[in-house]
Amino acid sequence: MSENTNEIREQRLENMRRLQELGYAPFGGAFADTTPLTEAGEKFEEGARMRLAGRLVAIRKMGKSSFAHIQEDGARFQIYAQKNVLGEDAYAAFKILDLGDIIGVEGELFVTRTGEQTLKVANWTLLTKSLLPLPEKFHGLQDKETRYRQRYLDLISNPEVMDVFRKRSKAVETVRAYLQQRGFFEVETPMLQAMAGGAAAEPFRTHYKALNSEMFMRIAPELYLKRLLVGGFSKVFELNRNFRNEGLDRSHNPEFTMLEIYQAYGDVGTMKGLVQGLITHVAEKVFGTLDVGSEEEPVDLRPEAWREVEYDALIKEKAGEDWFDLDLNDARARTEELGCDIDPEWDMIEVTQEVFEKLIEKTLLNPTFVTRLPARLVPLARPCADDEEYVDVFELIIGGKEIAPAYSELNDPIVQKQRFLEQADGDESRLDDDFIAALEHGMPPAGGMGIGIDRLVMLLAGVHSIRDVILFPHLKSSSARE
Repeated sequence: MSENTNEIREQRLENMRRLQELGYAPFGGAFADTTPLTEAGEKFEEGARMRLAGRLVAIRKMGKSSFAHIQEDGARFQIYAQKNVLGEDAYAAFKILDLGDIIGVEGELFVTRTGEQTLKVANWTLLTKSLLPLPEKFHGLQDKETRYRQRYLDLISNPEVMDVFRKRSKAVETVRAYLQQRGFFEVETPMLQAMAGGAAAEPFRTHYKALNSEMFMRIAPELYLKRLLVGGFSKVFELNRNFRNEGLDRSHNPEFTMLEIYQAYGDVGTMKGLVQGLITHVAEKVFGTLDVGSEEEPVDLRPEAWREVEYDALIKEKAGEDWFDLDLNDARARTEELGCDIDPEWDMIEVTQEVFEKLIEKTLLNPTFVTRLPARLVPLARPCADDEEYVDVFELIIGGKEIAPAYSELNDPIVQKQRFLEQADGDESRLDDDFIAALEHGMPPAGGMGIGIDRLVMLLAGVHSIRDVILFPHLKSSSARE
């Protein structure tokens, strides 16, 4: 805490003592039956009485009257205090208040000469005394590290940040309603799992004392949701957290919100129609537009802007028509010429995927369904009917980022076990035998899809960092940064 902040805190403690002497408890109780500030303007009726509560974010103190603004839920409302209305003691106490204090007020509504809706305070009460100052009024809270670490100050100081998180909440609510209206049933599956399956990622590990066993925070709910298809649910979704013990960057947080959807008797085409309808619905209902993204990278979500293209076609377009005729050494050399760093242990599929991820994906701004991926990249998907080297999937790329992968799900237990073994380098102890047993009981053909909620909100809100759509993102410790 800086010396200046210490001085301010001491002054505020003195103000608190003065208020106590005047009969105002610094940390009061409930102030019920208030009108939310977000609704005060809509419910405004000149001459009517109203009760409001909020944080003081602006005060203009004059001799016998004062104007102030209170704020809550990102909304502000003006209040007007007069000595001849409140009385000498109550007005004297009002003038001791500091920015950041939380108060409750009651009074009559009127419109000022400048046309601003205002509440004339008939009585007020102190609800919480603020002992530390808010960020400086004109410059606000700008430092990004401070904003993320002290999100509460970010929300108070930057109304646009509050707006993003209110829209995020509304977007999640809208997603749920959209799926439920189409017959999907919301479920919850374990986040603490004996085996980390459903995706290729490094899990977080922990020890379960009661069972004396190693456990994992889930990296995906997929294998449990498919068990529900076996059990007879035909349309299910889960909207919850996944955890991956991997890097931190503008697009990745180690815990993130994922929506996974499965529909029995559907396929990747079923998911294609579902995701296009879902994303455009959320964009229009919550954000009010199909023109999303940022000013630098605008995105058009209108139906005519969505396209479908095969993975191999994109690779050839970027790396050359002869790409798939090259031997591995020539492919590595060409990839390095294109600006990628290549691991000498990578094979042709891995080198090709590096071209896609580093050189192609970021260029796909308008919605693009990238189809027919190599089977080894997606071990849980059904092979294409005409070529088993490819799988019947899409990756939906919007704004240069993967928003939603979807599959025609693999329901052949023999092929699934073989793919799992390949992924585990032949180690049968790493197989989820119970999932294979579930498939052997029979899983209906199905379409499945995952949608990264954090990335979807980034896209729709036009922000560039995942930290701007997660209230409390993971950050390096202060000591690690020094």
